[in-house]
Amino acid sequence: MESQHFYYSLLLLAIFLLSKHFLYRTKNLPPSGPLSLPIIGHLYLFKQPLHQTLANISVQFGSVLLLRFGSRRILLVSSPAVAEECLSTNDIIFANRPRLLAGKHLGYNYTSLVWAPYGPHWRNLRRMVSLQIFSSNRLQMFSSIRANELKFLIRKLIGDSCERVELKSKFFELTLNVMMMMIAGKRYYGSNEEEIEEARQFREIVKETFALAGASNIGDFLPVLRWIGFKGLEKRLMRLQQKRDGFMQGLIKQQRMERMSSSSSSSSSSDGFGQRKKSLIDVLLSLQETEPEYYTDEIIIGIILVLLAAGTSTTAETMEWAMSLLLNHPEVLKKAQTEIDIHVGQNRLLDESDLANLPYLHCIINETLRMYPAGPLLEPHESSKECTVGGFTIPRGTMLLVNAWAIQNDPKIWVEPTKFKPERMEGIEGQRDGFKLMPFGSGRRGCPGEGVAMRLIGLALGSLIQCFEWESVGEEMVDMEEGTVGLTLPKAHPLEAKCKPRPAMLNILSQL
Repeated sequence: MESQHFYYSLLLLAIFLLSKHFLYRTKNLPPSGPLSLPIIGHLYLFKQPLHQTLANISVQFGSVLLLRFGSRRILLVSSPAVAEECLSTNDIIFANRPRLLAGKHLGYNYTSLVWAPYGPHWRNLRRMVSLQIFSSNRLQMFSSIRANELKFLIRKLIGDSCERVELKSKFFELTLNVMMMMIAGKRYYGSNEEEIEEARQFREIVKETFALAGASNIGDFLPVLRWIGFKGLEKRLMRLQQKRDGFMQGLIKQQRMERMSSSSSSSSSSDGFGQRKKSLIDVLLSLQETEPEYYTDEIIIGIILVLLAAGTSTTAETMEWAMSLLLNHPEVLKKAQTEIDIHVGQNRLLDESDLANLPYLHCIINETLRMYPAGPLLEPHESSKECTVGGFTIPRGTMLLVNAWAIQNDPKIWVEPTKFKPERMEGIEGQRDGFKLMPFGSGRRGCPGEGVAMRLIGLALGSLIQCFEWESVGEEMVDMEEGTVGLTLPKAHPLEAKCKPRPAMLNILSQL
């Protein structure tokens, strides 16, 4: 009897595998790569860092694969040509987002800019963000914030000079202060904190958000598990969102009070053109006054939280990777320093307007983004209808994962991709080389904050090169091991370095 059950089991498995094979043949689906197990599919292959695991699978089985993560179909793409088909030719079809648990709880039930499905609501949010928040005029208006926060960082480094300086936290504090000064006119790191308890709460919320937003949730792929006790992450997400919502409501309340006070006062601050300088919350509240039914507090908070999530950790991590690479390649650091000395000089600090005249610095940043993209896997997309990619039929409702890290580190595309060679980026306009280099994504769902990120990275990196002499803490090379947690690409070990003010810059630095 036992032998009969064994043979029946083998027969059922054979029928299952044969049926899958003929299904793929008749529907012209992409190859499925490794063995897909019943129920769990390819989930057994999950291993951090995920982008490297998926890159290895693509090398073995092909650059277009249709995997199965539990109940979800996953189109895995790791070639520029196929990425272009998805994000250009079929851009509208792949403009949707999959409905994942993080989008439900942290994205206000899929209504925030990141998680909203493609449609009128998302298009309105994207248009508003592009025109009201990331326009050239708005970015220029906030340039003084970026400059002032960077001066604050430089002063702190002068105080720490010749000692071990832990740069990971310094870069994170810089980016978070810049974003919060833009958003609410408040800084939450530094010696001049006005509301210590508020700042502490805010930092805890930010850290928990980055920890949970990047956490994998097996219930997204095996929904049945969410009904049989695997609800730990979901409960944590719900508690986190309550804290985030309460904190942001407090910020909005403060901004409303300041608007009322400002409107009744004749001595409001001016930007030099007779207009009061506005924080981004102030801008959003102005829109709320004209369209209160649409620009609810929930929509405003969703926008603010997206800005914080997208504009802080990823930017700080890119700065840390860039400085790590420069410490391991002192000849590149020296060349960048010479370029800055020639085009900026040593009688003033580098300004954002100087960045256009520093092509080698731009090459360093692009090469860093190629080797260590902030989002090694682009934010997931989902097909809204059946389409054709790479000559294969892609069913409606398929989740798309574009492995930007695999494309940007592919030896078939880049000569010696593991070597840091900024010169290879000469002549590349912007931060994109077709679909071989796309650290900010592409198409309708590309990152709208690319402009502000590149300004801040360029200004920070250029200023640190201009003002300080840098060297590694020990004789060994800086450890370039990648971290394994979340959807971004952090260093496994925080960067530590030694720095001291350059003698030629002492006069300028003494005036900060």
